[in-house]
Amino acid sequence: MNLSTRQLRAFLQVARVGNFTRAAEQAHITQAGLSILIREMEKQLGCRLFDRTTRVVSLTPAGRRLLPVVERMVTDLDDVAAELGAEGDAARQTLRIAATPLVSSNLLPQVFASFREAHPQVSLRLFDADLRDVEAMVTAGEADVGLGFFFKAAPGLAREPVGRFHLMRVAPMDEAGEPGAVGSAPWSALRGAELVGLPPGNPIQKVIDQHLAAIGRADAQRTSFNFFGTLISMVEAGFGTAVMPTFALAACRRHRVRTDVLTKPKVGLDFYRITKRGAYETEAMQAFVATLEKALPELSR
Repeated sequence: MNLSTRQLRAFLQVARVGNFTRAAEQAHITQAGLSILIREMEKQLGCRLFDRTTRVVSLTPAGRRLLPVVERMVTDLDDVAAELGAEGDAARQTLRIAATPLVSSNLLPQVFASFREAHPQVSLRLFDADLRDVEAMVTAGEADVGLGFFFKAAPGLAREPVGRFHLMRVAPMDEAGEPGAVGSAPWSALRGAELVGLPPGNPIQKVIDQHLAAIGRADAQRTSFNFFGTLISMVEAGFGTAVMPTFALAACRRHRVRTDVLTKPKVGLDFYRITKRGAYETEAMQAFVATLEKALPELSR
């Protein structure tokens, strides 16, 4: 036996109305189509469900036994469908973003403000974590979108570029320096500088070290710190010069440091969003990514 929900609803409609013609009208199907559904149902059950006369349609004893069961089934199904629909609407109206600390504190506040103004019905939740935890949260379904410099996609994740930043020199501010200004300098300007950086295993530091090696400054033993925020503060305190992507410009402007985009060559790094592969992309997510892509160029200069 394989009764369909259409058959169950057709049975309920006829039982409640007591007339095939009116039941078909209320169900928005033809009378012939309704009759076929009932006949197929009776055939599967092996019994008549209705006594039919020219004027009255009434339930048989079998139909009366079946009626409360079908009512419960259809009511339960409708209740669950309504609850799931409400949960789905709520999920579509909440967007969970995971990002590294400097991205969370320096890039996203402005993006969040712009997005909230245009989409007040969407609730944004931000999780700041290191890069590996960002990937883990997206993989586990705890975050809808992850943001960062992902040089390769982890298994089960999709990766899409949403912006591009360039490597810059961050140096202590001299007396003639102009706060907030962004200049330019060749990589060769780093030859005589005391350098500090991220740990050698950091993917961004690996790119930086490739270019430092070209000017004879590769040194895996130099003083290193785990976070860009710490690096910027150490540069301000006079402990050395650092190289980092221009996504840190907003943070640098809160410190007395000099920033110069490095040239010859000018090195760009793609900034990515990651999502769980195969996950449904909501309208809220699409709108947020569009807001992010529009904002990033301004935030990188």
